[in-house]
Amino acid sequence: MNQTAENYLKGLHALSERFPKGVTTNALAEHLSTKASSITDMLKKLHEKGLVKHEKYQGTVLTAKGKKIALQVVRKHRLWEVFLVEKLHFGWDQVHEIAEQLEHIQSTELVDRLSEFLGHPRFDPHGDPIPDAKGNFLEEKVVLLSAVNTHQKMLLRGVKDHSTAFLQHLKKLGLVPGQKFQLLHRMEYDGTCEVQLHGSKEKIQISQLTADNLICVAL
Repeated sequence: MNQTAENYLKGLHALSERFPKGVTTNALAEHLSTKASSITDMLKKLHEKGLVKHEKYQGTVLTAKGKKIALQVVRKHRLWEVFLVEKLHFGWDQVHEIAEQLEHIQSTELVDRLSEFLGHPRFDPHGDPIPDAKGNFLEEKVVLLSAVNTHQKMLLRGVKDHSTAFLQHLKKLGLVPGQKFQLLHRMEYDGTCEVQLHGSKEKIQISQLTADNLICVAL
């Protein structure tokens, strides 16, 4: 598998929740920042290799073989992000592009040893679940902060928006995955949330836009 093919499979996996019946060519082109004509050519090649099922006007879905490869790439990417943050002390807003390069390393033994070295982490620095060697994810009931009940105690599991600007915004607020907090109040007018971080008396104001991108689990 070359890097381009792996990126296509990973992109299809990322979009599969939004397009369960088949990822559209335009959606995949936008996700990969490439032209729709290039998408069509590559999908034909992946279809011929048995990695996707591609039918004109019906979208594209991963086959079992294609999904396995996509999950391997996702696993490598997220493990490398953990390594970069925990062992090399990069910021969580700095590691995505570096991990994009490292995720294409083919050595299974290296990835298995990396996971063991890191203590088999279940989540990356952004809170995204890391599949195990068989492609299984830890099942967990999550909810967006914008849908959390008032006075509920929560743990910030992850984020939907991985952009550098958003991650830096959260850093200034003191919000990182693993942070415990309580939702004190939600303003009816604009959905602004007031939260109190665990172990602190300080109250933080969080806009609805930010709350819509925070993935939480109840404590």
